[in-house]
Amino acid sequence: MLESLWTPTTLGGVSLPHRLVMAPMTRDRSTPEGVPTELNAEYYAQRASNALIITEGTQPSADGQGYLLTPGIHDEAQIAGWRRVTDAVHAAGSHLFIQLMHTGRISHPDNTPHHRQPVAPSAIRPAGVMFTATGPQEMPEPRALSTREVTETVEDFRRAAAAAVAAGADGVEIHGANGYLVHQFLSDNTNQRTDAYGGSIAARIRFAVEVAAAVADEIGPERTGIRISPGNPYNDIAESDTHELYPALVEALRPLGLAYLHLMHAGDEALLDTLRARWSGTLILNRAGAEIATRAKDVENGTADLVSVGALALANPDLVERLRVGAELNTPDPATFYGGGAVGYTDYPTHTG
Repeated sequence: MLESLWTPTTLGGVSLPHRLVMAPMTRDRSTPEGVPTELNAEYYAQRASNALIITEGTQPSADGQGYLLTPGIHDEAQIAGWRRVTDAVHAAGSHLFIQLMHTGRISHPDNTPHHRQPVAPSAIRPAGVMFTATGPQEMPEPRALSTREVTETVEDFRRAAAAAVAAGADGVEIHGANGYLVHQFLSDNTNQRTDAYGGSIAARIRFAVEVAAAVADEIGPERTGIRISPGNPYNDIAESDTHELYPALVEALRPLGLAYLHLMHAGDEALLDTLRARWSGTLILNRAGAEIATRAKDVENGTADLVSVGALALANPDLVERLRVGAELNTPDPATFYGGGAVGYTDYPTHTG
């Protein structure tokens, strides 16, 4: 039933033994300075039976931080912390891409080292609250990046990608999904700019394409992936033109020869078919909440080359083994998803046969 998942494949310059990928999941367990710890290294190494691990969102700059206790990859201490993680994962036999996540307007000054106003494509405050050390607070109106600052932010991603490789990562994934900065440039409800980065579809996709091109130029396209989530309303996104926007984005990204496109599927099968037809490279598909058999079918029929799993990988450090032998799966505990220590992080039991 799951046979298609166990066939080997390649991704960029990496040979993978099967088709299961650990999806990025924010866990809020780094130091206040954004440095990954030995506990983080243990967590990722426990899950090294996945063919590829894509890490939690990692800020490419101080301005890119939105949440408490998330890791960064823009200073030497953070690079050293990530080296502990990459060494542990490689020793356990897997590969690791660090996800570069600039949260943009989804932030609060209290959660950042500099306490500055969040930045975004446009000065439009998001609905909702942000958890801070003093409790939930409304997110403030962000400051619109100047055109010069947009190009500087592209360079922040470039430098972060180089730092990730210096830390031993096999590559990076650009987070262009879930309502964070790259997605904010794509969506017409968060991007109301009148310069070369706003207005038309060609202008709104420009930032995403420039970031991908800069990262690919810096570390190689075979080490560069990008994640998108067409139609996902998370973090107060309201896209009006997904069927025009995302095919245009994929067409613009395709010549870069990236290692993969990571697609978070929101249920629009027609758009999925269109993007699959236009993307000639490796496609990682994430059907959140779908049965494993459904995901295996996506590989079998060519809809996806690899499939990523989130909560199941979180709760089952030995997910691959459990699936291979048909063992019962651990149930994820949402109460321990964010923050804390080992409980709900590295203490999920493994299958004992």
